[in-house]
Formats: sequence, C-alpha cells, structure tokens
Amino acid sequence: MTLSFEQLNPHACLSYLVKKEGSEESVLIDPVLDHVEDYLKTLKDKNLRLTHIIETHTHADHISGAAAIKDRMDSKIIMHKNAPARCVDIRVKEGDELDLLGSPIKVIHTPGHTQDSISLVFEESNRVFTGDALFLDEGGAGRDDLPGGDPAKHYDSIQKFLSLPEHFVVFPAHEYRGRQPSTLANQKTSNPHLEPRTREEFVHYLEDLKLGPADWMRDVLKSNYACARDPGGIWIPVDSPACEVKGTLEIGVNEQVVSSISVQELKNRLDGQQIPLMIDVREEDELKGPLGQLRDIKHIPLAHLISNLEELSNLKDQEIIVVCRSGARAHTAAQIMQKKDFSKVFVLEGGMKAWRNFAAS
Repeated sequence: MTLSFEQLNPHACLSYLVKKEGSEESVLIDPVLDHVEDYLKTLKDKNLRLTHIIETHTHADHISGAAAIKDRMDSKIIMHKNAPARCVDIRVKEGDELDLLGSPIKVIHTPGHTQDSISLVFEESNRVFTGDALFLDEGGAGRDDLPGGDPAKHYDSIQKFLSLPEHFVVFPAHEYRGRQPSTLANQKTSNPHLEPRTREEFVHYLEDLKLGPADWMRDVLKSNYACARDPGGIWIPVDSPACEVKGTLEIGVNEQVVSSISVQELKNRLDGQQIPLMIDVREEDELKGPLGQLRDIKHIPLAHLISNLEELSNLKDQEIIVVCRSGARAHTAAQIMQKKDFSKVFVLEGGMKAWRNFAAS
C-alpha cells in the first residue's frame, strides 16, 4: 500500500502527515498546539480522517497539539508506555508493530533525550522518523540534559539507528537550520552522534556538552504531562534551537573566542603570591570522583552559571580560570562569561584530566 508523507509546519518544530493513497485514513506525527487550526483545515481540504496521532516523545520546547486535536477529531493518541501524559490512548514498546494505514510501522524505543522517546520505521517507504533521538548532520541529536535524559541510554539508541539499512532516510522532529532529510549512510559521515565511540566515550562526549534546560522548558514539560489544550501563558521563544545540545545559550555566545592556559601555567600561578579565582563548572557528584578538585576553587555547575553571575559582577576585570573534566564545559562557561563582559577568563587546557596526568608525571 502506497503512503504519502507531508511536513506541515513552517517553523523548526516538524509535524508529519502520513496518509494512505486512495483512502481517507491519515496519521499525524508530533503536532504542535500553535498549528492545530492549520492541521484541521488541511485535513478538511484533503477530505481526510485522522485516525491516530503519534507523539515520538514528551516535548520540552513546545506544547503538543495532540490533546486539542483529539478533542476535535476523536483521534487516538499513541506514545511509549513510559510517557507521563494522561491523555494517551495506546501505549507502545520496543518492537511493537502498528498497522494503521495498511502498512506496518515498526516502533523502536530510542531513549536518551527522554525516557519515552520512540522512533518510527516505515520499512516499505524506506523512512525512519527519529523524533529528537537523531537530528540531521551537525545538529547531532536532542540534548540529554533535560529531565529524564540519559547519555548511556542514548548510546544504545544510536546503535539501533546504526543497525538500520543505510538507504533509510532520516526525518527528525526538529530542524533549525534548513538541513534536508538524507539517508543514514550520509548521516554516518556528517552527524557527530554517529561517530564510532565506545559507550564510555559517548557518555563523556555528551556530558562535556551539557548545559541544563532553560526554566521555561520545565514549564512546557509540565504542560505536556497534563495534556494542555492552550499555552496557559507560557513564554516559548520562536524557533529557538532549545532541544539541541547547548541550544538555550544566548545568541552570540558560541561566537566568543576563548583563551586557555596550560596545566604548567596554572601551577605557576598557584605557586605564586596572587592566586587567581578558579571556577569548577562540573556537577557536584563529579567533585567526589577520581579526578577530585583543585584546592580553594569555587564550584558553580554550568547549568547554574548564568543565574550566579550577578554575585561575580564585581570581578569582571579579575583573572578567572574555569575548569571542568576535559575542557568542553569550561569553554562554554568562558564564552558565557565573556558575553557578560568578564574580560580575563581562561580555560584550563584538558581540564582536571590533564591536571591529574600532570600531577602524576
């Protein structure tokens, strides 16, 4: 049975209408509340009956339109069995096969970005709808530092994508920069999440990029848990790449050029008369790990840095050295601080890993 696919949204959040040729039946994937009236008009104009709505996961950057459409169309909502939303009609799990349009749709559980993430494989159409578990090209995938995120589980999900036929075309739930769907074969060469890594390497790769969600994203999650039918006054920035890794950074932060110092230079400073201000931006539990922490260092996790900068405002002209596990989070922290006019911020090259190797040599 031939299926047709159409992406309906004008913005970065993508919704897909799937219909069976020669039939009134259709399915909608990841609808956005702001566009519900547009969807209903499209269905009417095409003389379609919407039987099911599939949510690939609980969204943190927009309010789902599923509940509002269900009220109007009497459609059934499908989500993973771990989804917290109360309005779900059909709960699926790994390996389930949906026969909604006369063509099998295979469900793959792909957690990491969220606990309830699923991807949909349309084998006869050579397509995989990945939600936020896999984006396109340098977009990587949805961030794993939201509530329920888990880099280790995301690694396992990536392996599932890598096991699919390479000619399958990837259709994600977001695209912020005009990239076009392409095959898994292409994604293996262009998407950093698909680079060969061990599980440990993948986890460190993502942990070094985590930032923490913006406050408004927590409000959106709560609204989607409750199957909200209207925005309820929640402010949501239009087309913000919020679900990308580091997507909630202020515009211009990523363009900041950061200076660094070596572990030898830091040791020289610590052996001198004037000890620089040092900030460790790792998580609390990392300070108790094998890498330990530097003496007399101030601890501000990266996710809380922006909200704590006010108390450091009188130090904008003082030398500050930022430290993390291997340097990536410290680099982001330094960019944030420079954007806020801290003029002498440096990153410890290689982070605590380099410091411990230096100390052991």
